[in-house]
Amino acid sequence: MTTPLRVAAFVTALVAAFAVAWGGGRLVGPIDTEPAAGEMAGHGEDETHVETAGGHSGVADATGLTARADGFTLALADREVVAGRTRLDFQVLTSSGRPLLDYTREHEKDLHLIVVRRDLTGFQHVHPTLDRATGTWSVDVRLTPGVWRVIADFTPEGWDGITLADDLAVAGDFSPAPLPADERTAKVRTDAGTYTVTLEGDTAPGASTVLTTRIELDGEPVTDLEPYLGAFGHLVAIRAGDLGYLHVHPEEGEAGPGIEFATAFPEAATYRLFLDFQHRGTVHTAAFTVKSGGAPSGDGSADDHADEEGEGHGH
Repeated sequence: MTTPLRVAAFVTALVAAFAVAWGGGRLVGPIDTEPAAGEMAGHGEDETHVETAGGHSGVADATGLTARADGFTLALADREVVAGRTRLDFQVLTSSGRPLLDYTREHEKDLHLIVVRRDLTGFQHVHPTLDRATGTWSVDVRLTPGVWRVIADFTPEGWDGITLADDLAVAGDFSPAPLPADERTAKVRTDAGTYTVTLEGDTAPGASTVLTTRIELDGEPVTDLEPYLGAFGHLVAIRAGDLGYLHVHPEEGEAGPGIEFATAFPEAATYRLFLDFQHRGTVHTAAFTVKSGGAPSGDGSADDHADEEGEGHGH
């Protein structure tokens, strides 16, 4: 089988697998059955996508699981591209098939775009440019062979936030990389030295939590982080398997070494977390693997074994 055919077969198998997996899941929110028109849409008229009202869900759900929700469609200009540095073009279409032009700015941008390969490598958080004459967003990205997830996070003017996502195939020989083990320390090596970033916080499923990242450079705490997109850090969480996207909100704080983020892990699963921070004029990315499981801290069920060993609360 030729390389392009192998990639096409891989994409077809993925689509079939996700259709089966999510068909039996819990569905909430409105069902958008109106097909979007337009040359770049590329979606069949029999598609029905379901997502929580307003696009952003509560602690029980991840977003970014469909290319169409609440009457909006993420329409990629091309579904297959070549490896290397390439331009990614897309539109956000309304239910009438017209490109969406009016957005509410969030974190200093009208639209945040995440591109990541389906094995959770190659993460890029970029900000496309909108051509208002055509309604087309464009940005340069670097892609390796495989299937990539394109995730658009935006807020239409007058709406709540919405996250849409679709797959993009990149031709070439492809071997998926194994997901790193659960590790709460990440190293970022640069010409200026090595950043050590640690992650702390409750990762039990279904409970609101605050995650804290701490940044050091060559063993010294970093206390002069620079604002990036209106905050001292931005954290993106993506669930392994279906690549569900979690909204993580930075808390106000000082310029390091600690940065706090409010979020929740919807269910027991493995997640890949990507922290963007800016220091000395350069944006760096630290990545973590987190396995969510067990009971939240402070849950009485977590104290049973400690009490048996004489380390409980002494009631």
